[in-house]
Amino acid sequence: MSSRLVMKFGGTSVADLERIRRVGRLVAAEVRAGHKVAVVVSAMSGKTNELVAWTDQAGPAADGLPPSDDEYDVVVASGEQVTAGLLAMTLRNMGVPARSWLGWQIPIISDDAHGRARIDDIPAEALGAAVDSGQVAVIAGFQGVTSDGRITTLGRGGSDTSAVAVAAALKAIRCDIYTDVDGVYTTDPRIEERARRIPKISYEEMLEMASLGAKVLQTRSVELAMAQHVPVRVLSSFVEPGEADPANTGTIVCDEEEIVEKRIVSGVAYSRDEARITLLGLPDHPGVSKAIFSRLADAGVNVDMIVQSRSRNAEIANMDFTVGRRDAARAVELMNALKDELGFEEVRLDEAVAKVSVIGIGMRSHVGVAQSMFTALADKGVNIQAISTSEIKISVLIDAAYTELAVRALHGAYGLDQV
Repeated sequence: MSSRLVMKFGGTSVADLERIRRVGRLVAAEVRAGHKVAVVVSAMSGKTNELVAWTDQAGPAADGLPPSDDEYDVVVASGEQVTAGLLAMTLRNMGVPARSWLGWQIPIISDDAHGRARIDDIPAEALGAAVDSGQVAVIAGFQGVTSDGRITTLGRGGSDTSAVAVAAALKAIRCDIYTDVDGVYTTDPRIEERARRIPKISYEEMLEMASLGAKVLQTRSVELAMAQHVPVRVLSSFVEPGEADPANTGTIVCDEEEIVEKRIVSGVAYSRDEARITLLGLPDHPGVSKAIFSRLADAGVNVDMIVQSRSRNAEIANMDFTVGRRDAARAVELMNALKDELGFEEVRLDEAVAKVSVIGIGMRSHVGVAQSMFTALADKGVNIQAISTSEIKISVLIDAAYTELAVRALHGAYGLDQV
């Protein structure tokens, strides 16, 4: 049981048959190394978008009928089924025993929130017996099944969550997530060429980085790995077995206690998917904030930063908060609907903003982290519009035009190019 290993390959790693053959060679190398392997695969790159477009083109539901979310899942889950079958065939052609497993065959039992289902349980007896017998289990990621047998999907990026959940159920030694990068970096290498790969990062840091804009791992998969204490390794699938630098073993996401030398700041993340909403002339009395954020929550609009300030009139305030850009128009509509009820003057929307964050477990025991951040931004002439903090991160809202400048300035200020 201790040699069980889960490998996960995303859409770019299985984008065509040649890349699927490369994946097959990576899997075969782990089998030869003595591991009992389960592989979780995504749909081929672009396939899920194509399937979603087909469901859109099928047209809206008839008046008075609910949308067919359950049938949407039947359609969009089919991309992973194709990949699983092709990889299993490829492995067999290489002489490696393999078979495909769909979500309902394992089964990966989920709730019935179609399109965004959450995994409830994975009875792993049959799957475990198969991998222990030497057969590679090729599992269609992103899929689940309700208790009454209906197919569900886990939301975008859900194959990462599938892989971690399978690793937890199998009590695997590790979950290896193969992507188009060779690990987690101190920041986006496309912005800062001196960005460095991080050998080890804590679950908490990775969770913050994923939620703050880093695209390497899906947030829910990190949450699950942390809850189940599943070590996760991020590494590149674009190498042949034996060609990779032995020192380049990707990034391990693990418990904080396993990291001997804790850096003050581990990474700089950014997100351009931000919108700032300002409410001017807001009456400053109890119940106003409740009315605002209850209305947003009921509509499923997630709010991040919140700043309230007094105006010259002690009974009047101004409030700023941020939402995801795709929710901005809806949030403005909701606020305008509250305008007469709450008696504020105006709603303003600014979509030319970005959020830049520094993350590190070392913040818990070091002072001056915020000072260094604010000094570095001030030296570059970057104005801060809003600030939010947690125990291991500081985020600032800035003009989007200064995003790359801010990222590079902060990367240098904390010495991340010297990791």
